[in-house]
Amino acid sequence: MNGAESMLQTLMNNGVEVCFTNPGTSEMHMVAAIGESDGMRSILCLFEGVCSGAADGYARMLAKPACTLLHLGPGLSNASANLHNARKANSSVINLIGDHATYHKKLDAPLNSDVIGLSGPISHWVRSVTNAASLPSDAADAVLAANVKPGQIATLIVPADSAWNESVDPVTARDMPSAPLVGDESVKTAAELLTNGKTTILLMSNLALSERCLDLADQISQATGAKIFCDTFVTRLPRGEGRCSVARLGYFAEQATEQIKDAEQLIMVYTKAPVSFFAYPGKVSEFSPQNSTQHTLAQVSEDAEDALQKLVTELNAGNHHPRKRSLQKPGLGSGELSSKNLALTFAELLPVDSVVVDEGGTAGALCFPISENAQPHDWLTITGGSIGYGLPVAVGAAVACPDRKIICLQGDGGAMYTIQALWTMARENLDVCIVILANRKYQILQVELARVGAQSMNKKTLDMMDLTNPNLDFVKMSESMGVKAARAHNADEFNKLFAQGMEEPGPMLIEALLT
Repeated sequence: MNGAESMLQTLMNNGVEVCFTNPGTSEMHMVAAIGESDGMRSILCLFEGVCSGAADGYARMLAKPACTLLHLGPGLSNASANLHNARKANSSVINLIGDHATYHKKLDAPLNSDVIGLSGPISHWVRSVTNAASLPSDAADAVLAANVKPGQIATLIVPADSAWNESVDPVTARDMPSAPLVGDESVKTAAELLTNGKTTILLMSNLALSERCLDLADQISQATGAKIFCDTFVTRLPRGEGRCSVARLGYFAEQATEQIKDAEQLIMVYTKAPVSFFAYPGKVSEFSPQNSTQHTLAQVSEDAEDALQKLVTELNAGNHHPRKRSLQKPGLGSGELSSKNLALTFAELLPVDSVVVDEGGTAGALCFPISENAQPHDWLTITGGSIGYGLPVAVGAAVACPDRKIICLQGDGGAMYTIQALWTMARENLDVCIVILANRKYQILQVELARVGAQSMNKKTLDMMDLTNPNLDFVKMSESMGVKAARAHNADEFNKLFAQGMEEPGPMLIEALLT
């Protein structure tokens, strides 16, 4: 058994079942090992950023890692933007990066690079394999590292000769790490703050936003009057009928400042005190009220559900029944295809237990508030702000949850970063409905141009944010990659197409030409 075969069996022994691949010559023995295996699903992606984004989406839905298989330093570099998003999402991902054979690296061949150096900024754990005999145990260590709570990016660099040389037996299943529990002192401090009569906000994020955690937070809110907020961009948020409410901080600093201006105390779970997405001339970057008391109930590495349950017990809040949202459909949009009319139809027709991957930007901003009382669903957001996340994450979510409808709200600018994901959706027959929010510009950049005080609004400046001349044709692009597609010019056309996308299985793209 060669190193690649033993490594692969080790990964499978430890619960890894999917590999999103874009390999090259250095990875051919790993490719062959996957090809001969029965337990590893291989999914080809036509760009490395699709691989990394898909692994992120998979982890968000299943809380377990998939692999990426990438070619040397350039392949890892192409994957890095969506690995940044995955890192901010606390997603578990294992990167398998091929490298030149150990004896070949000194020759500085054209594809030689500092793979370790490239790995550091987007990984929590990095190791370069030294020989074939160590490869199985290195792979087992990578799985353990990826599963450190709440989730980590583990990058294993595999020189080609360690993959093709004879190795040792695979490593059997190891016990995966559990999150440490929050100490009693942190819980008691939170309870004291919540009962001292001061206005308090409980700010939560990422894995602290499970249904169970939100139920517990609502019990705390009822017992103490604390307001519950979540970060603007979160890993996964359960919403709609039968779920407890949580307010989301606004994107712009002045919005968030207004939301929490009266807070005298801030208790945080899996997050930190809120800051502005960017710096702006003459505006503050930190918008927690001055002189407010801040306390972290649970760090991101700790067990948030256990901490919240202990706090409920400490407050004697367990007799409060979590307040669940009831179903309220807004009705279909009509007339012109405005952002509001699109959002109305989206909320009206959203299926039960669907998953929404949101990279809608400014054009899709109304979909979130209008759908708060829709059918129960999960909402995934762009945690790291690096665009081109939506389509790949939708791939991963669909692979993880083949029995759930995936809806991708995708801005037209962001779509072009990782449009290759459509091909993978078609090849794997993934149940994804993509809505391209086509306003034919980087609208958020036009907003930010004014916000930062750059006053140039001439044609040359605005052309750098314009997506016309020529117009992008997403219907043709989609059909060329095997995904059926249609264009909506008004609300009635969108209503029919979106209803079709919700009813029919398999991938479908709707290009919504917004007014």
